[in-house]
Amino acid sequence: MTPTEFTPLASTIGGVRIGVASVMLMLFSGRIAGISGILGRLFPPFAGEDPRGAAAFVIGLIAAPLLYAAATGSTFAQTVSDNARLMAVAGLLVGFGAAYGSGCTSGHGVCGMSRLSLRSVVATAIFMGTGFVTVFVMRHVIGG
Repeated sequence: MTPTEFTPLASTIGGVRIGVASVMLMLFSGRIAGISGILGRLFPPFAGEDPRGAAAFVIGLIAAPLLYAAATGSTFAQTVSDNARLMAVAGLLVGFGAAYGSGCTSGHGVCGMSRLSLRSVVATAIFMGTGFVTVFVMRHVIGG
């Protein structure tokens, strides 16, 4: 198992950028930066009046690391499992959780908590707790 690199400065800068982008999206369009909701606006029945804005947001998510790598000449590593079944089950569980929780980690964790939404605080506590337990089990019980 690959150890996780501790990067407090880069993580803080990334968090500030996510916060600023969320505020800008709310300020200029009145929308919450919940990725599952934004992604949902790209598919029929188009749960929003402007799927082009949602497409631009998603394209920006994909293009940003590529542009960063091109501008700095540095590479970045993204570790993803090559187990297709595991990835399919994980994707279904995340999708189920976002639908069941009426939002995703970005919508509840970034936007909802900053608005002091009790529902978002509870949802964030649940998904963070589940993540902690999952990492513990994978690293210390199953993985070794």
